[in-house]
This record gives sequence, structure tokens and C-alpha cells, in this order.
Amino acid sequence: MATPHLTKSRYLAGLQCLRRLWLQVHEPQGYEEPAPGSPIDVGLEIGRKAQLLFPGGVRVEEAPWQHADAVARTAALMQDPSIPAIFEAAFAHHDVRLRVDVLERRPDGWGLLEVKSSGGVKDHHLDDIALQAHVLEAAGVLLSAIEVLHVNTAYVRGPGAIDWPAFFARVDVSDDLAARMSEVPHRLAAMRDSLGRETLPHAEPGKQCSNPYACQFWDRCTADKPTDWVRYMPRLTAAQADRLDALGVTAISDIPSDFPLAGKQAIIRDAIASGQPYVAPDLARLLHRFGPPACYLDFEAMMPPIPLYEGTRPYQTLPFQWSLHVLAADGTLSHQAFLAGTDGDPRRAFAETLIAALDGSDLPIVVYSAYERTQLKALAAQFPDLAGPITAIINRLADLLPVVRGAVYFPDFSFSNSIKAVAPALSPGFGYDDLADIADGVAASAAFAQMASGAIVDPAEVARLRGALLAYCQRDTLAMVEVHRALVQLLQSWPSGSP
Repeated sequence: MATPHLTKSRYLAGLQCLRRLWLQVHEPQGYEEPAPGSPIDVGLEIGRKAQLLFPGGVRVEEAPWQHADAVARTAALMQDPSIPAIFEAAFAHHDVRLRVDVLERRPDGWGLLEVKSSGGVKDHHLDDIALQAHVLEAAGVLLSAIEVLHVNTAYVRGPGAIDWPAFFARVDVSDDLAARMSEVPHRLAAMRDSLGRETLPHAEPGKQCSNPYACQFWDRCTADKPTDWVRYMPRLTAAQADRLDALGVTAISDIPSDFPLAGKQAIIRDAIASGQPYVAPDLARLLHRFGPPACYLDFEAMMPPIPLYEGTRPYQTLPFQWSLHVLAADGTLSHQAFLAGTDGDPRRAFAETLIAALDGSDLPIVVYSAYERTQLKALAAQFPDLAGPITAIINRLADLLPVVRGAVYFPDFSFSNSIKAVAPALSPGFGYDDLADIADGVAASAAFAQMASGAIVDPAEVARLRGALLAYCQRDTLAMVEVHRALVQLLQSWPSGSP
């Protein structure tokens, strides 16, 4: 079997796990276009914008399967002194093929620039760049600078167009690469050896499966694990994991009663082993300030990598939607909502409509994270004239998440305290499965950002997405209502805590 070639992405996969590399090459999943607003989509967009910093630069257009032609095209462009920069420059050395984001012509050689959509240089970026520098030097390219071009999160958009040189930050990483470059040859050898084998390498799933990237083969590699696999235990330390491995314990329900666990870990072990929920003795005290009657509030926000509005920064959190359920003393449940238009900065209208909706009430405002408090504080700082009423809202917030996290655990929580896990477990029949278009905050943020940026303008599509956004945010506040109701009902079954 011929050994497949290596690329930047395959190299990084191999550093993370040789099993992942083997599967990625020999049993690849079907290709899907990156979803709008996904990290890959954002990275591609930032890469295109980075090219604006090099007027007169030329892009190597050959497709990945035309790598030899792309290498020849790159060599020709490098020979033309009128070309100041080459985008997607192609190189090959032995069985390694790669593209360089920007190859910049300099008086003393060439500059290698890797474009990243992050707000700084991350450790795994250096492994990516080390491979590129290794291949380029082997190809005889004189590198006088090696840099990362990343998003400058301190940049504030002015009244006009984006100032692209200010939007990006250039960081020289040449001094950080020496040790990594010395490791490249033996790392490549290990990867070649792994890929040359006919059988899938063994690797026990662990922390490497999500660091630095979530592995697409997680489900396959954990298919034979019990549903209560010990690695699902929250905050499991390496020492705990090693000791359980030595004991041959793979299921949480089989962890011995004398095994040292943190308080919540022991609660989870006991609940799963017995099949009975845990309810803390002080649940009634913890719920005292939550009502009912009460309000239930949830925000949605976007973090556009390229700032859309004057005075905003890359990746700044901009709330654009709120949902508010109100449970009256007589049990009547009402709902209000706000979803900003896409013709300007949504924050002022967001704050003003929320203030109006909560005016005249002193009911507790139930939330399910510290997120709403953080965003309200930012709005108060942004709009000093609204600081008073916003602060009054902040003072009414009651966060239900710490109560759930510390006082309740049901086996059906599936090791999570998120509202999407807790609400269906506490209120059977409740869920999010019917929300086909937008069913999580990431999708909500991406959808609104696409409309606000002008990437989606078709009226029918805009109307569909706005309806989906309203339905999703409303479901989140309804989930809080259901969780709160269920917790109150638990007090009747376990008035003094778990039996």
C-alpha cells in the first residue's frame, strides 16, 4: 500500500493522535461545505481579508488535486520581481504538500505569513508554522521572517470602512520555532509509519480528543464504552483516571464506594449506581428568592470577527435578542420578546426594550448563567444614561444554574448542567428536537450575524431565520420555567433532601 502524502491539516491531526490521522486519511468522512459562521468559514473569510494588506499580490488558483501545477505556478511567480506577495503558495518536499497563506517578497529573502482568525498566537499554531518552515527551507527558500498575522482584538472600527492594516496584528515567531522545527523530521517519520500500516492504530480516548480541536471520530472511538464511562465524570483528574484504569473500572456506576471522589463526583456516582436522583437538603432555602411569581430571561448575542458597527471591536459580544416569560401569582404564563433589526448596532434598542418590558415590576428575574449579568453590565457602561434602570434589572437577577449544579442531580442529566440537558430530564416531554433550523446559541449567533452583515438578504430566508430565532430564544426561557417548576415540585417529594 502506497503511503499517502501529508499536509498541514494531516500533520496537526497526527500530532493530536495517530489514530485520528489514520482515519482521516484512510476512512475520511464526506466533505461538507463549512457552515456560515463556523470556525472554518470565519477562517476563510479572515484569510481573504488578509490578502488586502498586500496590494499586487497574486493567488495561486490551482486546486488541491493539481498540486504539481500549483508548485510550478508558485515557482514562476517567485521568479517575477514585480510580484510582491503570493497567496496560497504551493510547495512539496518528499511526501509533504502544503500551501502558505502569504509568501511576501522581502529585500533579504521571503517572509512566511500564517493567517489566523484568532485574537493571538496559540501554541498549536507554532506546530503548523514549523512544518511550513521545514518544507520551505528544504525547497531552498530563504526565509528572512516568519510571522503570524492574526486579528487585533483591540482594534476599534471607525466611522468609515475597516482599516485592514489596523485590524490585523503581525507577530514574528521565528525565535519560537527552533525546537519545534528540530522535531519535525521524527514526527513526520512516525506519521509515515502509522499511515503505512494496514490496521487502525490503537489509542485510548482521552483529553487529546478535544485538544486543540474536537476530533470528528469521537463517536467511533468511544462506541464500545459504557454509557457511564468514567471519562464522562466531570472534573476527573489525571490521577483519578489512572487509578481507575489500574483498578479496571470503566463505568462510573462501578467506582468503589471508598474511592476518593470530590463531593459532586460522589453524588453523580451514587445517582447513576442507584438510578435515584439526588436532592440536597437545603434545596428549599436555595430556591427561596426565585419565586414564583417570577420572570425568566434569556439573551442571544453575536460576536462578529469583523466588526459591523462603528465603535465596536472584533469578536465583541453584541446582544441582539431577548426572551421574557412572566409567571404570575395565579399561574398565568405570558411571554414577550425582542429581536433587533439588521440595519444597525442592536444594543441600544435591546436595552431600551428590555427596560420597558421589566418596568413597574419587582419580581425576581430568573436566568440560567452569569451571561446575562455580564452583558447587562457592559450595556450599562456603554449607555450611561440607561445605567440606572439597567442596574435595577441586574439587582433582580437570580441565577438558577448554581442551584441545579449544587443541589440536584438526575441520572438523565448525562453529566451536564446545561439547560438543554436539565430541562428534558426534570420535565419529561420537554425538549428542543422540533427546532430544526436553530436549536443552539451558536446557530442563533451565526444566523443573525449573516443577516446583519448582508450575507443573507433574501426576504423569505430572512423571515424564516427571524422566526427560527424567536422560537429558539422563547424555548430557552420556557425551559427555565419548566426547570423551576420541577424543582419546586421536588420539594414535595423530597422535603428534606435525598432519601
